[in-house]
Amino acid sequence: MGMGTPKDDAAAARWYFKAAEQGNINGQVLIGRRYQDDLVVPQDYEEAVRWYRKAAERGDPEGQRKLGYMFGLGKGVPRDLVEACKRFNLAASGGDSTAVEMRDRTAKELTRDQIAEAQRLAREFVAIEE
Repeated sequence: MGMGTPKDDAAAARWYFKAAEQGNINGQVLIGRRYQDDLVVPQDYEEAVRWYRKAAERGDPEGQRKLGYMFGLGKGVPRDLVEACKRFNLAASGGDSTAVEMRDRTAKELTRDQIAEAQRLAREFVAIEE
């Protein structure tokens, strides 16, 4: 429920969209989740990835983790475990403890060279300022 008002998911989504379109990182992640999980808007993994990527490219740990999740499963993007591991590394370095577990799980499916590549790509990442 809202503060003294009835819960209105559609209205909340409209506000998230407005915030996301204006560059609000939290709004971008929340809109991505709505597309990923079929909440108020029809499920659309490509749209979820688009919004997660906007937040991730600005260095948001949660956006990084959620984008890594999509790459790890191949939802909305081709499955790419190196890219997933890169994103989990970035999220973990930003303080996202869940990303540590996801990175470690993903790394079990990679070769040493692939892990090294994911680490190199994470080191080369530069967040976009908006």
